Amino acid sequence: MVIYTALWYTTGEKIGGVIMINGFLSPKSDLIFKLLFGDMRSIDLLTDFLKSVLRLPADEYDEVTIVDPHLLREYEGDKLGILDVKVKTKSKKVIDIEIQILPSPQLKQRVVFYSSKMVTEQVGVGESYHNIKRVISIIITDYSLNPGSLKYHHRFVLYDPENEVEFTDIIEVNTLEMPKLPKVEDGTDLWNWLKFLSAERKEDLEMIAEKSPQVKKAVVRLMELSNDERTRLLYESRQKMEWDNQARERCASNDRAVDIARHLLAMSMTLDRIAEATELPIEEIESLQASN
Repeated sequence: MVIYTALWYTTGEKIGGVIMINGFLSPKSDLIFKLLFGDMRSIDLLTDFLKSVLRLPADEYDEVTIVDPHLLREYEGDKLGILDVKVKTKSKKVIDIEIQILPSPQLKQRVVFYSSKMVTEQVGVGESYHNIKRVISIIITDYSLNPGSLKYHHRFVLYDPENEVEFTDIIEVNTLEMPKLPKVEDGTDLWNWLKFLSAERKEDLEMIAEKSPQVKKAVVRLMELSNDERTRLLYESRQKMEWDNQARERCASNDRAVDIARHLLAMSMTLDRIAEATELPIEEIESLQASN
């Protein structure tokens, strides 16, 4: 049996991604997360984290290797999915990991899209559907993804809620919402890992390091990365790229809002209604009105 697992890391409303805090590089950064969990020299950290989330036998992780993270294109022009870390387990189960730093309005849709690609790439022309194995996604967010629940870990499969019958677990989505993490530990390894990922003070790291040998190794590795000049340069370069991308996106979004405002002005809509529809300041809309 092959298990395909996708892992997304998404932070909340921090502009410019996750910055360096209190002398250490934040594990919330996609770069740092990848260096922590996507390195064969510390594959045991990734293994321990996955064990804390997934319902897989422990012996699946006896032999774990990192492989090509690219999802196959099905046709020319098809979207290319790149999952930052992809590993195989002892019985050839495949675990795909993607880290997403900033929130995406289409996150859930993209999870379904990537899951679908990981299903279809398993079956070639003339092959049996019997070859299709489970696809698992793990989504870590720094905001409330499922506002209707107070739980920080959810596991979703194809399910009939009215009759309480599971159709299949071929597609499985695990969501981990850090803001919902209880302040008091709940005795699970998953709580330890999420507390590590959300740490913002050295005191937090020191506290959580005492809870688990593997998390302690992650803390030590994080401090090594934080003191490595090359890693810091890569981190700064990554942050600059993210800031530039966000600036371009904000500029494009504002341009669209201005175009909409001009169109609504031409329809003689009130300034208050236009401001509500476009989220532009009244002053800017008045300026557009004066220039028409």
